[in-house]
Amino acid sequence: MGMTLAAFAVLVPDYDEGIAFFTQTLGFDLLEDTDMGGGKRWVRIGRPDHTTNILLARAVGDQRASIGQQGGGRVWLFLRTDDFARDHAHMTAQGVQFEEEPRHEAYGAVAVFRDPWGNRWDLIQPAAA
Repeated sequence: MGMTLAAFAVLVPDYDEGIAFFTQTLGFDLLEDTDMGGGKRWVRIGRPDHTTNILLARAVGDQRASIGQQGGGRVWLFLRTDDFARDHAHMTAQGVQFEEEPRHEAYGAVAVFRDPWGNRWDLIQPAAA
């Protein structure tokens, strides 16, 4: 099988705040929320039928300065959709702030948004092949 990307961590100030954004606003599923003791939790967000998950990591100490800056100010997360108009409208209704109007590029429909902590994302629907 080789290697696959299993998960990536997103720093959040609070687990429950992160869970609310990713499940209620973006519509992902809470796959796991395990108490690890000492205030640490193993929180996985994603889709049951996909292999890559988001691991919510509550920032502590010096990590707090990196909340919302994991991509160094660049778009570093790409949220793929099969219906751009539907998901853009839903996200807008949920209060997601897009930095731009949707645009159409050779690779598909796209618009940049920020999560509540400042990370920049592309909402993207790939062009038909």
